[in-house]
Amino acid sequence: MLAVDDRVIMISGANRGIGQAVARALYDRGYRLSLGVRDPAALETASRDFDPGRVMRQPYEARDRAATEAWVAATAGRFGQIDGLVNAAGILVPAGFEEDAEERYEALWAVNVMGPLRLTRLALPHLRASGRGRIVNLASLSGKRVAGGNAGYAMSKFAVVALSHATRQAGWEDGVRVTALCPGYVATDMVSEVDDPPAQAMIQPADLAQLVATVLALPNTASIAELPVNCRLEDTV
Repeated sequence: MLAVDDRVIMISGANRGIGQAVARALYDRGYRLSLGVRDPAALETASRDFDPGRVMRQPYEARDRAATEAWVAATAGRFGQIDGLVNAAGILVPAGFEEDAEERYEALWAVNVMGPLRLTRLALPHLRASGRGRIVNLASLSGKRVAGGNAGYAMSKFAVVALSHATRQAGWEDGVRVTALCPGYVATDMVSEVDDPPAQAMIQPADLAQLVATVLALPNTASIAELPVNCRLEDTV
């Protein structure tokens, strides 16, 4: 177990999958958390043992600019600081390159790219003030290569990797460190219809959460820009 850390970390998509696992792992390490979810009431069951003095829950919809602004302001108002941001909210919908699927492309861009972009832009002044601000963006191996024909999803995750590097450059001198976490298949409901590999052979959300916790705990002098995570051998990564 790492040393207890009481920094304030915002986590989007915290009511399910990877985001929920990250919230649990960071809570167990002593962090104070601001959890952004579509339905805060739905999070109560998964986090009913969380100390309300250390955790706040806030309605958050990635496509809603006003909701994003309200969440960042509420977090800073409640805790007086923001030290980290984990952009875990995202969607996966099929959008092939040759399909007439502009609405799906737009949905992928709105949630997977504009969502973390807005949060990052609004949280960045607080992260700079921290002197050890951290951002972890849930990208994907689909942000490093294109496989399976879902060009739309891959394009959105390539953009998340680019956002990570741009933010890393912008905040470096003020102690902001940014990591693009790039996992392969993760056993969540997002890939419930995938059977190759089977769920038991996929990356487990709790294991990714351990990696997020490790990245957040590293000092400014040991920054990981990209972290690919495999559940099976891939030639390109």
